Amino acid sequence: MVGPALPGRPGNLTSDQEEKLQELWTTTLRVFGVQAPDRPDDAEGLQSSSGTATPDAKPKKKKHGMFRRQKDEDDDKASVDQEGDKYGLSKAYQQVLATQNPENLRKAFWSMVKHDNPDGLLLRFLRARKWDVHNALVMLIATMNWRLQEVHVDDIMKKGEAQAMKDTSNNDATVRKEAQDFLAQLKLGKSFLHGTDKEGRPMCFVRVRLHRQGEQSETSLERYTVYTIETARLLLATHVDTAAIVFDMTGFSMANMDYGPVKFMIKCFEANYPESLGVVLVHKSPWIFQSIWNIIKGWLDPVVASKVHFTKNIDELEQFVEKSHIIKELGGDDPWEYSYAEPSVGENQTMSDESTANQLLEERAKVVKEFESTTLAWISDPHNRTTLQQKRNALAERLRAGYWQLDPYVRARSLYDRTGMIREGGVIQYYGKPETPNGPKPLIASPQNGPLPTEHRADDVD
Repeated sequence: MVGPALPGRPGNLTSDQEEKLQELWTTTLRVFGVQAPDRPDDAEGLQSSSGTATPDAKPKKKKHGMFRRQKDEDDDKASVDQEGDKYGLSKAYQQVLATQNPENLRKAFWSMVKHDNPDGLLLRFLRARKWDVHNALVMLIATMNWRLQEVHVDDIMKKGEAQAMKDTSNNDATVRKEAQDFLAQLKLGKSFLHGTDKEGRPMCFVRVRLHRQGEQSETSLERYTVYTIETARLLLATHVDTAAIVFDMTGFSMANMDYGPVKFMIKCFEANYPESLGVVLVHKSPWIFQSIWNIIKGWLDPVVASKVHFTKNIDELEQFVEKSHIIKELGGDDPWEYSYAEPSVGENQTMSDESTANQLLEERAKVVKEFESTTLAWISDPHNRTTLQQKRNALAERLRAGYWQLDPYVRARSLYDRTGMIREGGVIQYYGKPETPNGPKPLIASPQNGPLPTEHRADDVD
């Protein structure tokens, strides 16, 4: 069953939190070049003569403080520096505003939204920056640039595993090696998604013993990490918006330690996927890991560090995961075992239907524009705020449902599509048979679903 919304999420905001959300929408849309139709005087501040983004428009002051500004740019930078800014987000933010076209940033944002609630995505950045609107904006814009310019997230998901399989025969040695390294990690099962913890959070298992420093290139390791995180995002929902990571340290030795990928993963969760980690379980770590952990802990934000728990045995692991959901490999009752199902011929045939894809993209663009205009009205019209929020909720649902219609046209099928965890229309199924309007939908014969754990009924679908 779906529980009540967690604090600080859509549908469960204090009045102060709602105002912060409105402030962040105001500044974000300004950076994106979007303005209220009745405020043409804002146009000058939305786009410079070079066509670059800028949040420095100075609209008329509102009673509810929606357009409060920091005194000057130095104060802005100082507010970020107080948080440490260990990833150089403030510098990246200033560079993005000076060089990026607003529409590119806007497209990157709506691409990241996918099936998420747009408010929910912005609220992640606000919670991560302790409700400081400017710091949240800096983090958000830096993330959009990271996705666009540094890791090319959409390309990774569009190409997927099938393109990597083709690239293993590429004439370019660099392309060939990266593809081979990327697939090697999938075939090994270095990490995989399966099941849920006691809070209903999807779990990602990382078998640390399978990693050897230098076996894969840095580029392929980062590509694999982003691919796994982006795939895991598809498993999240409004009522379960964080994931659990289980680091299986069984058989760990110093040969498995590699600080580079660890730093990249930390940066991903702290700077680019804020508020996405619910819990991190380090299971069966040997004594030699203690000194390593002392180093890693020093790199972590205290909030992230507080989510890390060490479990020595099955009883301690059961404090976080039902035994029926703990895979047999770790001593639990779930008999599921990881097995990589390779891409099949034609599984991405839908992606060649550009006509339908463009039609769906156009429909989504219209809903996005309506959501943006309704959001601006919701901010500026306190008398009709309840009605406008209801309209925004309906539009957010259209975006969610519309994404899953679009998904087969813009995202290559993954292991988790082939083996039945991610199903048509965004149905996520870890155990048992998902209910559909026409009755139970049969499971695909695959190792991914495995036998139903004893504590689950076939009709027990969360």
